[in-house]
Amino acid sequence: MLSRILFLLLAVIAAFGAKPPAAHASDFTPDQKKQIEAIIHDYLKAHPEVLMEAIQAADDKLKSDARDKAAKALASHRDEVFNDPRSPVAGNPKGDVTLVEFFDYRCPYCKQVEPALEKLIGEDRQLRFVFKEFPVLGPESEVAARVALAARKQGKYDAFHHAMMAATGRIDDAVIFKVTGSVGLDIDKVKQDMKSLDVEQELKANLALGRALDLDGTPSFIIGDTIVPGAISADALRQLIADAREKK
Repeated sequence: MLSRILFLLLAVIAAFGAKPPAAHASDFTPDQKKQIEAIIHDYLKAHPEVLMEAIQAADDKLKSDARDKAAKALASHRDEVFNDPRSPVAGNPKGDVTLVEFFDYRCPYCKQVEPALEKLIGEDRQLRFVFKEFPVLGPESEVAARVALAARKQGKYDAFHHAMMAATGRIDDAVIFKVTGSVGLDIDKVKQDMKSLDVEQELKANLALGRALDLDGTPSFIIGDTIVPGAISADALRQLIADAREKK
């Protein structure tokens, strides 16, 4: 463990006649530094498990710090995550558990998990699902997100969302507007509404919220006090929902 490495360093310093609290690199001659390095090298070579334990301990600390930071950020932005009236909602608007997804229409992992989400929303009558448009994969992603929010003004957000998630291959403007027309949207009105101030504000708010929560990719899910990065299975989602219900 780290304490064993520290003990070794202190022992080496003591062997060269220096007091540990006052020891600095400048306290040793070049030959002493080489000897110290050789001793540490030989020890770690003979006991590689010590280095592995130190790396694991450092990794555990980083993960623990990241979880603490995420929990504090979520607590500070809870209303924005779960109760922003601008965010589209599916399932039961008054459900007892809310699942939030940050997604991008060009994200293959979002498309991969979409069938499981649709199944969950259909089978769980007490699940409230919140969509967070999070276009982080380029200009085409932003166009798709803007069209989705504009589609909401025509009462066709769900239709556009499901059709875009089902779209395969390269997602460019041509594909986006082909999908737009295929679900019965007025394309001229969509092109006007997608530039509106409220659409602009919602996208900016979602991107800022993602940064505040340190979300580094899509999909990312939030339920209760838990942030889950990446695509996960339907069973894992069901367990998260069950855990959230139990905590309530």
